[in-house]
Amino acid sequence: MNKYLNNLKNGVDLRDSALGLKEEIRKTHSGKTLARELAGDFSVLTDLLTHEDPKVRKNVALVIGELGEESLKPVLWEAYQRETILYIRADYLKALSHYDCTPYLDTIKARMEELDRIAVTPEEEKHVYCEQTALKTVLVKTEKMQKHTFTAMHEHLEVILITNRENREATAEQLYRPEKVRMLAGGIRFETENLDRVLPIRTYMELLFPVPGLEHLEGSPQNMAEQLVQSQLLPFLKKCHREEQPFYFRLEVRAQLSNEQKVDLVKKLARALEKESGRQLLNAPGGYEIEIRLVGNREGRFIPLLKLYTIKDRRFAYRAGSLPVSIAPVNAALIMYMVKEYLREGARVLDPFCGVGTMLIERRQVVTPGTLYGVDILEEAVQKARRNSALAHVNAHYINRDFFDFTHEKPFDEIVTNLPAAGRLRNLDNVAALYDRFLEYIPKVARRGATIVAYTPDFGILKHSLEEHGEYYIKRSICINEREGSFVVVFRLK
Repeated sequence: MNKYLNNLKNGVDLRDSALGLKEEIRKTHSGKTLARELAGDFSVLTDLLTHEDPKVRKNVALVIGELGEESLKPVLWEAYQRETILYIRADYLKALSHYDCTPYLDTIKARMEELDRIAVTPEEEKHVYCEQTALKTVLVKTEKMQKHTFTAMHEHLEVILITNRENREATAEQLYRPEKVRMLAGGIRFETENLDRVLPIRTYMELLFPVPGLEHLEGSPQNMAEQLVQSQLLPFLKKCHREEQPFYFRLEVRAQLSNEQKVDLVKKLARALEKESGRQLLNAPGGYEIEIRLVGNREGRFIPLLKLYTIKDRRFAYRAGSLPVSIAPVNAALIMYMVKEYLREGARVLDPFCGVGTMLIERRQVVTPGTLYGVDILEEAVQKARRNSALAHVNAHYINRDFFDFTHEKPFDEIVTNLPAAGRLRNLDNVAALYDRFLEYIPKVARRGATIVAYTPDFGILKHSLEEHGEYYIKRSICINEREGSFVVVFRLK
């Protein structure tokens, strides 16, 4: 750092030295250290804010931002205001984002409006967008974005629940007084005035809202922005929330487009949405409350949907720890709901491959058990299972042991488990051998007539193993994912 600083003092290799100093400070987080070394005399840096080379000015400004010295804030602001080179104006703002810019808020807002009005060439468009984004970052940090409060639990709303494709009815049948229920390819669409009774349902993946009165978007990003703003999007958001400030959003595109095409669409549409909405909608990928999701269809148009993060989803808040092979809580919840008729209140329940405890926790949500036991060979899994169960207020006993070494003086009434599957560490032959051994060991820990609920993506292997063992009979097989071959199988020990 001293080498670069000495070069700047002596006017040697200014461009490379300014760049080197900036990168070293960022890498080592040593801005405060440099500020102490300069001992209040920052002229070696501030003098270079008027240097003829824009890249020197840019990198020196970024260094000043890292210092965090309040006395340098007005110096940076003045340098930003007099800067005429468009492509580095955003860098002054990045530097200013380290400071409280309350004194400059009116000017910042005026500049944002000015950039919306000015005509720019295609070459300038990127730089204007960067400056607008940087202005917005300063604005959000300075104004300490106030969160919106969702207040429409009992308003008449149209809702889309994304569900398991094979078992949409499982969620539909739990709805309280729904209206106009329609089955979609990947979920259900309905109307309700009781959203508070929809939210606790554990078998849906996502809750979305269609944009009222707007079925499709088409045309250029500018055209689509106009369609969104002229729709009931903003009235809907305002109806559902108490506060009057702008809504911070992100765009999500799910369509058969290349990554480059998606990025280009998001950038242009976000900018147009801000402008057309009079900045009632502000693009903030790092601090959004609203997701505007565009789902492509076969005709090349987009279906606009809304996901409101102002609605808190606390169904699986217990999931503090997981592993790459852990079952998704919503899948575990669906499985338990689908097999609830086979579960018994007060049962002694064992999960022999418990992982982080999800299957046992969701078993507890459906029918109250007597005792829950989980066994897993991986210590990390058991530790996370204990943590998750504590957060879920579920009393379960977890044991770090190989299931095939586990015994208990009292036999279990139920076994519920997400069986190990074929993958990088286990081939199909290994899975077949494991399932055979699993079925052979069950009588050592379970009573006669015990119910086993086993979820597996290797259904064919489990079915073959069950047919080979004469001690079991299958009560029901439920497809969870046809494409992956995932099933939950309910069988009993004779």
